[in-house]
Amino acid sequence: MDLDAVRTFVTVVDTGQFQHAAVDLSITQQAVSKRIAGLEKDLAVRLFTRTARGAELTIDGQAFLPHARELLRVAERAVASVLPGSRPLRVDVIASRSGASGLMRGFHRVYPEIELDVVMLFDIETAVAAIRSGAIDASFRAVTVPGRPLPEDIESVWVLDEALQLLTGPAHALAGARSVTVAQLAGHRIWMPGIVPGTEWAAYYDDLVAEFGLTIEATGPNFGSDALLDTIADTPALATFMGEQTRLVWPADHGLRRIPVTDPTPVYPHSLLWHRDNPHPGLVTLRAHLAAAAAGHDTAGTWVPGWAIPR
Repeated sequence: MDLDAVRTFVTVVDTGQFQHAAVDLSITQQAVSKRIAGLEKDLAVRLFTRTARGAELTIDGQAFLPHARELLRVAERAVASVLPGSRPLRVDVIASRSGASGLMRGFHRVYPEIELDVVMLFDIETAVAAIRSGAIDASFRAVTVPGRPLPEDIESVWVLDEALQLLTGPAHALAGARSVTVAQLAGHRIWMPGIVPGTEWAAYYDDLVAEFGLTIEATGPNFGSDALLDTIADTPALATFMGEQTRLVWPADHGLRRIPVTDPTPVYPHSLLWHRDNPHPGLVTLRAHLAAAAAGHDTAGTWVPGWAIPR
């Protein structure tokens, strides 16, 4: 059904004459008549009768009028739902307890008036496809996978270097250390069942292993963070890496230790990705907020793969 014809029908009803409707719609009276004739043909009924006083609704026109008004209201709501700033800002944070999620919580505290829709997508290919299709406005991603650069229409900017920490159980050989160097980790088993081959985080840890001669095991099913924490707490031979800003809670009797890693400190570089033509005003505000938060950040004494997204 032609919405212009429906709008013309309602305008004729409200003004009482085809001529007045033409003036309101900034079209000719002939165009008004043509639209009404087309609508009557689609509906197979007469909507108006012409009288000396103007256009009067037929019984069918009276029946159609409330539905016509509702059609126009629905159309207006549909258009408003996609206007920049009228819908929530949709952002992918990968995981609810990640450093990226923490950045978004901080943004929400500063700008509570900006409506947010936070999602969690799996890998960078899925996130980029969602950005390009308009399903999301932005995504926090750590690095690009070597040999797979970002498409030209995707912009990116570095927003956070998140230091890695070593997580151990109370009986682990390094549990009593206030900090450990990367060199001290050589020979220790670091268990990370969440590493999935082909993902950007798998590429990051592959480079970390190659650079420092570490042993990272991704064996066994990934039953989630609770199962990982239980295993680390009960297995003296195993430790794992955790982002400094990753928020996890465990039972007090687990006795887990979060130990800073130094000389150098491996950091996981988070970047924000978005489509260069995205007009959402909330995205502009988010980018400015993240830039201000990252200003003056010292990266001395840290390590990141050479193929990380440029900062």
